[in-house]
Amino acid sequence: MLKMGKSFDRNYNLRVPFLDGFYNIGIFLNKKSSFLLFSASPDFSSGKVHIKSIKINMFKNLTSSKFCETFLDLHNFRKNTLDIVNQFDKIKSDYYQDVNFKFNELITLSKVEVSDRTFYDTVTLYGFTLSSYIDEFLFIIAERQSIIKRLNRKVVRTTGLQISTTPAISLLDEFHNESLVAGKAGLEQRFPSNEVIVLSEEESKNKKEEENGNNN
Repeated sequence: MLKMGKSFDRNYNLRVPFLDGFYNIGIFLNKKSSFLLFSASPDFSSGKVHIKSIKINMFKNLTSSKFCETFLDLHNFRKNTLDIVNQFDKIKSDYYQDVNFKFNELITLSKVEVSDRTFYDTVTLYGFTLSSYIDEFLFIIAERQSIIKRLNRKVVRTTGLQISTTPAISLLDEFHNESLVAGKAGLEQRFPSNEVIVLSEEESKNKKEEENGNNN
């Protein structure tokens, strides 16, 4: 179980469907800081045995996430009054059919008045899933916007949480590897028309036998 230190003074909870049960997600933060962490605990029916393994990862740097690198555009910007690192911008247009929003929620912590202007300390939660594994993949981005009143500066930071079954991770890896190849080649078409997609092991076996026959 994840142990939280005394530096966290706020906790918000989500209950998100996953497989035939739920995950209880906790978001821990301090009202005076942009730092936050997740916790995740499963809530499945007693007696149910899940043969698919579930993996959970937390990302303090969203650029280290294959999901974010592959599917999302992130925004970075810095000046005297604004400091933004890895803010969610949008789903990449090539992947509109492959990624779905599950939720988008805003938590307002406080209102801050700075030089006759009004700002808000907030936490924004974005939930995503893969279209092919809606009940087996979840990626949550928690975006923390905090106001440093003394410096007249807004700071935006993000943390990610991924919950996924093994088959969903395999699909994510395929998308990620394909995006790297397409990026290096400068391809606009993600799946070349001359590639053969093998649908089953039996078809793969038949194809190899056919190729061996031709070679002989």
